[in-house]
Amino acid sequence: MLLLGPPGVGKTHLAVGLGLKACALGYRTAFATAAGLVASLTRAHQENRLEEKLKQLVQPKLLILDEIGYLPLDRLGANLFFRLVSRRYERGSILLTSNQSLTGWGQVFGDQIIATALLDRLLHHSTIINIKGESYRLKERRKAGLLTRSEPFTAQAEEAAVEP
Repeated sequence: MLLLGPPGVGKTHLAVGLGLKACALGYRTAFATAAGLVASLTRAHQENRLEEKLKQLVQPKLLILDEIGYLPLDRLGANLFFRLVSRRYERGSILLTSNQSLTGWGQVFGDQIIATALLDRLLHHSTIINIKGESYRLKERRKAGLLTRSEPFTAQAEEAAVEP
């Protein structure tokens, strides 16, 4: 499953909820952010334990990978991510969250060929849910009168909203 949408619309919240339900049903489940996962795979690669790490990540029935695309991956990270997805392909479920449309994955992975190969495997048996809407966090700030509806969200607007 791929949960796609802008920041703050509940993708991670839904992913965690589905993970908890999977656990309650007795399915072994693992959760990681994309950045954390790639850092872990990179470390395993550098320590010559990549095969061991990949075997470990294939075992859970459900692997939840959060925040794909928030940070671009370097070439090694993209290759390691691809190896994980390939290893899990048709062996276990993957639930991904991303703020990027699928057409932007070439930039995220720094290589259109890797992105296409990843999407080929991920989309083969998947459901895609596009979540639209405004950030729940910003809605709360607007309700509290800290942001106006017409005010665009910028770092400056956020800083102004935080000042006493």
